[in-house]
Amino acid sequence: MPVTMSKPSCVGHLSRTSLALVLALAGACDAGGPGASGGDDASGTSSTSEDGVETTGSGEAETTDAVGSSSTGEDDEDGDGLDLPATPYNYANPDLPAHFRTPLVRDLDNTPQDNPITDHGATLGRVLFYDTALSRNETVACGTCHQQAAGFSDTTQLSEGFAGGLTGRNSMGLSESRWYATGRFFWDERAATLEEQVLGPIQNEVEMGLTLTELVERVSTRPYYRELFIAAFGDDEVTTERIARALAQFVRAMASYRSRFDEGLAAAGSIRSQFANFTAEENLGKDLFLQPRTACVACHLGGPPPPPGQDFANQAIFLPLEPLNNGLDAGPVEDDNGVGDITGDPADDGRFKSSSLRNIAVTGPYMHDGRFATLAEVIDHYDSGIKPHPNLDPRLRGPNQQPRRMNLTPAEKGALVAFLGTLTDEALLGDPKFGDPFVR
Repeated sequence: MPVTMSKPSCVGHLSRTSLALVLALAGACDAGGPGASGGDDASGTSSTSEDGVETTGSGEAETTDAVGSSSTGEDDEDGDGLDLPATPYNYANPDLPAHFRTPLVRDLDNTPQDNPITDHGATLGRVLFYDTALSRNETVACGTCHQQAAGFSDTTQLSEGFAGGLTGRNSMGLSESRWYATGRFFWDERAATLEEQVLGPIQNEVEMGLTLTELVERVSTRPYYRELFIAAFGDDEVTTERIARALAQFVRAMASYRSRFDEGLAAAGSIRSQFANFTAEENLGKDLFLQPRTACVACHLGGPPPPPGQDFANQAIFLPLEPLNNGLDAGPVEDDNGVGDITGDPADDGRFKSSSLRNIAVTGPYMHDGRFATLAEVIDHYDSGIKPHPNLDPRLRGPNQQPRRMNLTPAEKGALVAFLGTLTDEALLGDPKFGDPFVR
């Protein structure tokens, strides 16, 4: 796909010589080259980036075009082009709320010391994430199966690869990937790090179909990458390691923290309190989520149970801390046993990594195989459909060690679905810094 540079307030507006100078002055090398910034401070305040441009919690940077006029956001009037702001968006220092800055949540952060999130590194990752040149016939990109409006998931049960073949599993939502302490990825956790995971779909024969050698060649021949690599790493050398690092930075930057739930928690101070910005049904759903009767909180707000009368140490991530068996099937199956197929240990059969509940209302279908079309079906499963798999998670067993039954009323089921809807982060789903930078 031919890509040309675009118009005012965009990097592409400048000549290559001027652009290289602007990027160098703006803080080149910020993703690990000489003079690299740590870039991983979650201080929860507005910040000033390496470029000296103040950014706000929305992550929306003020951009300045070649003649010095200011604008916000991105535009392109020419058609095909790569549309990036002259000053990179704030990826390194989002304005995270207090419940994301507790000791436990900080300990969940899997960002490696040698690959902190940086503004220029994540910008490069954003371009790579949406570039169809990274697939064999240049028809699909990472963003094809991880759509921003769908919580960086896919709306179909199985995703379609570059040649029309279907993936073996449902596309997992990506928000909150940064806060999974083990750092392992894919439903079966076969990737030890996010840096390893992001290269997997590119090499998959169904999904994108390139070898790593071909990947480097593709990126090296696209002229728009030269300045992006210089800004991110200090020079224009293209390697698989740098591609992986940039993609991982972009994915880790997908923090979801601006939902109605976050607003309610900030005002109330505790997840146990009634939220003034919730309806009665949503507050009922939240209460049910926290009750021992459902035990939702035991898995989805991972961490030690709080002492009586105290708050949960993790009121932010809504992500189980380890793969688990949630009773989808009564025993091992022929086609997909998750972690068990990777480790070869029968005790791991049926165990799968989970995605965060954040934006869950828009990430359906659900489960690793997309078997449930709606959240109502998911609630029905946990209410009365859990199967007695030998590896069923203990938190889903009753006193007799059989699958627990919640015995929810229809109104209670509806309330749980309503509460899960409050975790939708519309700001993230529409934030231009996570959108497709190609004007097609």
